[in-house]
Amino acid sequence: MDTSDPDIQFRNGVCNHCREAEVRLARIRLSAEESEKKLQELADRIRADGSGRSYDAVVGMSGGVDSSYVAWLAHKLDLRILAVHFDNGWNAEVATANIHAVIEACGFNLETYVIDWPEFRDLQRAFIQAGVVDIEMLTDHAIMAAMFDLAERHNVPYVISGTNIATEFGMPRAWGWNKQDWTNIKAIHRKFGSRKLKSYPHMGLLKTIWRRYLSSNLHFVEILDIANFRKDAAMATLIQNTGWRYYGGKHYESIFTKFYQAHILPQKFGIDKRKVHLSALIRNGEITREQALAELETPLYDPEQLRRDKAFVLKKLGFSESEFDQLMTSPPVAHNAYSSDRRWREAIKSVASRIGKLPA
Repeated sequence: MDTSDPDIQFRNGVCNHCREAEVRLARIRLSAEESEKKLQELADRIRADGSGRSYDAVVGMSGGVDSSYVAWLAHKLDLRILAVHFDNGWNAEVATANIHAVIEACGFNLETYVIDWPEFRDLQRAFIQAGVVDIEMLTDHAIMAAMFDLAERHNVPYVISGTNIATEFGMPRAWGWNKQDWTNIKAIHRKFGSRKLKSYPHMGLLKTIWRRYLSSNLHFVEILDIANFRKDAAMATLIQNTGWRYYGGKHYESIFTKFYQAHILPQKFGIDKRKVHLSALIRNGEITREQALAELETPLYDPEQLRRDKAFVLKKLGFSESEFDQLMTSPPVAHNAYSSDRRWREAIKSVASRIGKLPA
């Protein structure tokens, strides 16, 4: 990492992200026996709670490594899974192929939640025009809301997520925004959008806290944190057992996400997310620092592929090249320049953590 994170602090050459990760990783690094025991205990609890229902749990699937491996792990634990794919209109072909390969190998039912494209297009255009950094919070927010909506609709007690500390910890706060800040999404869309939002899946602050932490009928589980998760091992398992294929980068199973991470972030915000992703893999013992530095020397985009992807994204979103380029050179705008629930969220979490209801 470097000072492209404005809040980074070094102590004896070690940044705050690595110091914090050392503490977090120590909590989830288990022996093989401990991991297997915890996974079996979790599976037993999920199966017991799912007794008499059509499914034990909902698993969101994007076709990427993390979600695909969660599905495979649930299959090995003999859980009855409703797989949910959130189709926001940006799937790469390999993502769709991966989803169906894993679903077929696991024998799961798949429900695809297809977003209203004109609404979602209007939201993405609004966020790009607003100049904020976390355009992807639109997808992340909707995925979480859609999974909980479907879990409630089908009376499924568990939502199992692929988020994990091992390969995802260390994202600078300045590089993103709270994905569940529905107040912020509404405020930005209200100023820059042109359509009324009628079907976009969403959760406000209180519903998010209730669903994720307090409800006795819904349980949110980050299963990879007790599975000694390694990206390299997960990929090898998926390739061998399902025919899953790699797509070339963190979350590059989405055409827009690739364009966002490899073009919009570095050009407009000076952010190269590979630094976080590679740092996590170093800490997880999957690559060396030298290998990570060599990877950072490679271009983020092949020039010809960038030309094709840019033309595709701009046409799909309805931007002219000159209009988009002007937006890319305009100054970034902080998310909290628009209304947000951040102050209330932090106040509630501070109080709740003191009584043991929410993590600090």
